Amino acid sequence: MKMSDSKTINADPATVFAAMLDRDVLASCVPGCSEMSGSASEGFTATVVQKVGPVKATFKGEVELSDIVENESLTLTGAGKGGAAGFAKGGANVRLEADGEQTILHYEVEAKVGGKLAQLGSRIVDGFAKKMADQFFTAFQDAVGAPEESDAEEPTDEEKPKKGWFRKLRSS
Repeated sequence: MKMSDSKTINADPATVFAAMLDRDVLASCVPGCSEMSGSASEGFTATVVQKVGPVKATFKGEVELSDIVENESLTLTGAGKGGAAGFAKGGANVRLEADGEQTILHYEVEAKVGGKLAQLGSRIVDGFAKKMADQFFTAFQDAVGAPEESDAEEPTDEEKPKKGWFRKLRSS
């Protein structure tokens, strides 16, 4: 399964690139991530719990960063095993493009699954992979981009991640 898309992030390319290398940012953006350790230079290990159709599994895997061109591009490659559910592996080529005070993050994702997951059929698996990639990059866009203006009367939700939290952290 292959797909590509782009997201506009309200931050400069250097901030976006730094966030792509930050374990805490990545962990907060991966749907179902319960644990992540490691570093950008050594690679990350992660535990992710996901439900694909009727199959729910805990995946333990590794993610490596390669082909790093500072503030411009990088490749994320990962593989995880979910026990009896099977395995998932794939990668994303990420390219950053400056657009005034914003950054356009372009990504191309490729994913493969095996075991019980592969038996679910390509429509379910492809739909799930597209949803996961979109959730990750949307969460990344929210974490790194500048906070949006909000009405003072709007109730706050303490559980909801704050928009632009990585950018605020980096500028302080």
